[in-house]
Amino acid sequence: MSHAEVSQAEAYFAAAAKVSHAEAYFAAAAKVCREIPFNAIEALAGELEKLRAQRGRLFLLGVGGSAANCSHAVNDFRKLCGIEAYTPVDNVSELTARTNDDGWDTVFASWLEVSQLDRNDAILIYSVGGGDAERGVSANLVKAIDFAKASSAKIFGIVGKDSGYTSRHGDLVVVIPQINPGWVTPLSEAFQAVVWHCLVSHPALQQKQTKW
Repeated sequence: MSHAEVSQAEAYFAAAAKVSHAEAYFAAAAKVCREIPFNAIEALAGELEKLRAQRGRLFLLGVGGSAANCSHAVNDFRKLCGIEAYTPVDNVSELTARTNDDGWDTVFASWLEVSQLDRNDAILIYSVGGGDAERGVSANLVKAIDFAKASSAKIFGIVGKDSGYTSRHGDLVVVIPQINPGWVTPLSEAFQAVVWHCLVSHPALQQKQTKW
């Protein structure tokens, strides 16, 4: 975190000290709701509608908390929107075998290769930072993006940083506004869910109603 970011965080927490943590957190979440790029979300809905129309597949990739979000989102895209969606994190046997034998940095790219990713398909990255090739952070996402580009597949993302590999190399990426440097991870992962639920309830995408 830079000196400017530290100073910003200190000022934020000083102001928030007069209210409870819950009040401060949800005030930050409300600010994200006001500042999130609505046009990018609408554009992503349009891209996913085209993907479905051309019978393309959607592959969701993420690590940590974002991996859990991938599993949930795959269910929603398939069940509610009729989009053929998959995530490699749902198969722990293959994921750990590839990690053990070939290394963690190649697990997603090699999985996409076996899946015969092509120009009709797309990947959707869920990540806080979006990967950093120079620092070796989330190298598996970086390699997956490179493989998708080589395969002429579309690259989408919902991330918390506009400086990461996903934002810089993706075709359409929704960047969660950075309201508080100290809460980038919880707000980014929380709003991944908010954005995909917005998408699966979008009139251009939703085909089946939810139970409740």
